[in-house]
Amino acid sequence: MSKLKNKVALITGGNSGIGFGIAEAFRNEGAIGTITGRNQETLDRSVQELGTAFTGINGDVTKMEDLERIFKDTFDRFGRIDTLVVNAGGIVDGIPMAAIAGVTEENYDRYMDLNLKSAYFTVQKALPYLNDGASIILIGSSAAHRAAPGMTIYGAAKAAVISLAKGLSLDLLERKIRVNTLSPGSIDTPVFGKIVPQDQVEQVKQVWKDLIPIGRMGLPSDMGKAAVLLASDDSSFIVGTEILSDGGMTAISLMK
Repeated sequence: MSKLKNKVALITGGNSGIGFGIAEAFRNEGAIGTITGRNQETLDRSVQELGTAFTGINGDVTKMEDLERIFKDTFDRFGRIDTLVVNAGGIVDGIPMAAIAGVTEENYDRYMDLNLKSAYFTVQKALPYLNDGASIILIGSSAAHRAAPGMTIYGAAKAAVISLAKGLSLDLLERKIRVNTLSPGSIDTPVFGKIVPQDQVEQVKQVWKDLIPIGRMGLPSDMGKAAVLLASDDSSFIVGTEILSDGGMTAISLMK
């Protein structure tokens, strides 16, 4: 397995969930590089599971100084960056998603900072260290296409991320850097425990599963395989577009 042999990848939020699934898939295809995360314990455990291929850097993608350090440290260690996966995002710790009447200005800013602003500046801070011809993979969400209770701000941020891929692709054409978006649907990760009480997690998962035409939730490994495509030369003619990997939930409406 060598689609990414000797390519250097940096995966933000690669210490858990979808990010870790992408890191595993990259390692299996021969990539090396860095994963980032804010939880040192989780980061250390993930690096240990990945073996010698990946190193871990603790950092917060909403802080510009952390982003600059992450890219500099990765470049100093590996000498280049061939693939950037802008994965960090999602639920803001301690701030549950809510309908418009329950959202404060601070809540709005925190969700936009994590899911949109950080994506934009992650790419910007990476530019001095990215190889010409590199692949950038932004992580969107099916929430950008399909409304769900309490997810308006998150969905809007992810819709903007999908748009970013188009504009950034145009900005970076001269360097032959491709920017694309991978948008997951409902993926079986620990994030459910942040959304609902633990005793309701399985019930909520079943609700989402019932909405998915292929009859199962996605796995981090599913996202990893799609990310390998976008990182590899197999997608050299794919630029500024979105891969919507949601088991058909957005495209196919099931009558229940």
